Amino acid sequence: MLERLVERIIKNKNKEEQRTKVGQLAGVLGLVSNVVLFLGKLLIGFIASSVSIMADAVNSLSDMISSVLTLIGFKIAAKPADKEHPYGHERFEYISGLAVSFVIIIVGVQFLQTSFNKILEPTDTIFSIRVFIVLLASIIIKIWQGKMYVGLAKKIDSQTLKASGKDSFNDIFTTGTVLLSALIEYLTNWRIDGFIGFILALYIIYTGIRMIKDFIDELLGSRPSDQEIQIMEARLANYPSILGYHDLLIHNYGPQSKFASVHIEVDACWSLTYAHQIIDMIEKDFQKNLDVDLVCHLDPVAIHDTQYLQVNEELTNILADLGEGLKMHDLRIKGNNTLQFDLVIPEGVTEDENQLLEEIRQLVIERIGNYHLDVRLDHNYLL
Repeated sequence: MLERLVERIIKNKNKEEQRTKVGQLAGVLGLVSNVVLFLGKLLIGFIASSVSIMADAVNSLSDMISSVLTLIGFKIAAKPADKEHPYGHERFEYISGLAVSFVIIIVGVQFLQTSFNKILEPTDTIFSIRVFIVLLASIIIKIWQGKMYVGLAKKIDSQTLKASGKDSFNDIFTTGTVLLSALIEYLTNWRIDGFIGFILALYIIYTGIRMIKDFIDELLGSRPSDQEIQIMEARLANYPSILGYHDLLIHNYGPQSKFASVHIEVDACWSLTYAHQIIDMIEKDFQKNLDVDLVCHLDPVAIHDTQYLQVNEELTNILADLGEGLKMHDLRIKGNNTLQFDLVIPEGVTEDENQLLEEIRQLVIERIGNYHLDVRLDHNYLL
């Protein structure tokens, strides 16, 4: 049923409009279901005099606020690029998610105190069949809600909806714990409601802090997934006309605005026009098939120069002998006595960089000749 509804609202819409419509649908469905959950839990919480049920009700209230922020976030994120924001407004989705995270933490802190007070001054929880039915229905609704968020998140690749889905599945655990504690109090007369509420409040705070970290990472520019990197690398390796590539960099300004740059190694004997045709083909391929705006930088390689090939081979062997996973690219022989190249230092290398360069200089003098080294250190964290 949800699939049919989604297909109906995105029919005849472009990709950006589809994303906005699906995000807004998730916000509306989340808002309606969370209103029902909040009112039902709040009423039962008062009837049962249970602080843990009321804590769970306010957790649903925070989810209502999250749904509203989701609606606002997708609305603003859909705005086109303008003079002040040339890359669009899609990152506002992360800002709305960050606001949701702070709301969750505030709710958690408030109920931390409420639960602590009930630990100090415990009161009886009144359990009834109505309490059981409402809490069980809440769990069923949250299961549906979590699946709805996750399904729509996959459809539009939304971190905000993924976070909402994760929060919904977390709520299944919290509501289930509340239900279990009410049953235990009813069967044993142990007054554990305050303790359960306290634990849930800590869990709510932890969830909010974890979500803040995730959204801050997105705003700062987090590392792309290994799968995303592998897909791009596999595509680059599939072009037989180029000699190789390096310095692949990937960044985004929102789920729909992905950019990348890469250095493409080509035969130095190629004409500039032919080389441009090749990289132009690669850029168009990335845009069409991966929806990535790629910018290629040409690196001509003198593969027909005997001196270059000998120096390149020996320098590669020197770096291999040093270990540490060292690599180099952009080798140039300038004049008669200078080797210019970029030295790629993988993450985790602990040796002092100046000492490392000195070791390379000594080995170059011993095995290649009395060359001066002009080295640029390259720390590529996508490796």
